[in-house]
Amino acid sequence: MLPRQTEKVIRSLKKLKVKHWVLIIIVSGFLLEYFGVFRQLNERSYEKEFSYPIEGDISRYVDEMKRGDTPSLEPFMNHNYYILKNPREKCLSEDLEHYDDIRVLYLVKSSANHFKQRQTIRETWGFQNRFADVPIRTVFLLGQVKDDLYLQGSIENEFQQHKDILQGDFIDTYFNNTIKTAMGLSWAYQQCPRSRFYLFVDDDYYVSTRNLLRFLRNPVNYPGYLNEDVISFDDTQQKVSQRRLHQETNADESINVFKSRNLQQLVDFDLPKDVRLFAGYMLESARPLRHRSSKWFVSLEEYPFDRWPPYVTAGSYVLSRAGLMDMYYTSYFTKLFRFDDIWLALIAKKANLEPFHCPEFHFYRKPYTVRGYKYVISSHGFSDPEELSRIWNEQKEAGNA
Repeated sequence: MLPRQTEKVIRSLKKLKVKHWVLIIIVSGFLLEYFGVFRQLNERSYEKEFSYPIEGDISRYVDEMKRGDTPSLEPFMNHNYYILKNPREKCLSEDLEHYDDIRVLYLVKSSANHFKQRQTIRETWGFQNRFADVPIRTVFLLGQVKDDLYLQGSIENEFQQHKDILQGDFIDTYFNNTIKTAMGLSWAYQQCPRSRFYLFVDDDYYVSTRNLLRFLRNPVNYPGYLNEDVISFDDTQQKVSQRRLHQETNADESINVFKSRNLQQLVDFDLPKDVRLFAGYMLESARPLRHRSSKWFVSLEEYPFDRWPPYVTAGSYVLSRAGLMDMYYTSYFTKLFRFDDIWLALIAKKANLEPFHCPEFHFYRKPYTVRGYKYVISSHGFSDPEELSRIWNEQKEAGNA
């Protein structure tokens, strides 16, 4: 028989061992929860179960709104924003009696205090008279900064000078970019109805207007159709996008139109006016981030599925007039999501509008060389106005901007 003291020690050790394992289990459970393992195990299948409010086929209600009728189902959201600054005359003719025919409207998502960035854009890629025969307009989308009268006064002065500020009454924060985007969709549709295309872009991007126009002339074959020493199409997603378009080609059609589901593309000279285009850098099969440490953490309550719809990164993307119209009306029946690119993807899926991938919309900073930017349409990472001005001028001299 063991001495009492020894038995006490053994019992104490057993208790410590139990506590040790209990602690391990608790810590492990916390870590598994924190890094989203449990949430991933409880995700629902996007392929088999996807739905998003408003559920079901909403095409009937969208068509009713397009006809100017009151929809038979009340919209999930509205676009009744209180606009603080409205550049109503931006897309009007000089006599202010009719809307101008515009090739591209730039809608630049800008932070309220980014005065230097906006001025640099006006002087570089957003310069409205860049090409004498190509009508271009530029509008900056802003929220407001609460309780900062000096900043708001500066924005007022900027608006009076340039008449290109569209400012809503929501707070200018990262997670209000969806509201900013929604405001831009609504304003562009209502106030600039004769623009062929609409480029939504952040104010820390380099943009080549020349290359954008080249792309819009022939999205499927850009930049290969230019018949120059072009980069190779070794990007997998670009091949997939092209293959989808070519698979449904009818070679007997006289106008040589490509179709991918509802996407039509005219390859020879220009896109038809009814083309439904939503293009940029597209990501497929991307998964929601479930670990709480991420800025982009998403709970199962907010979005329960195991992957996102195919989406175009929100820093830079282009819509045709028909594409914008479908996105705008469908947005009335699509619950807001705090990530603007995901919200647009949800709208596009409901509208049966397939995003088109082009690798020359760079959502990251493409390493810079003069030659390397020959076919770049847009590139992220240009928050320094002086750098943007220098590089844009270099590309202009090289004939690429």
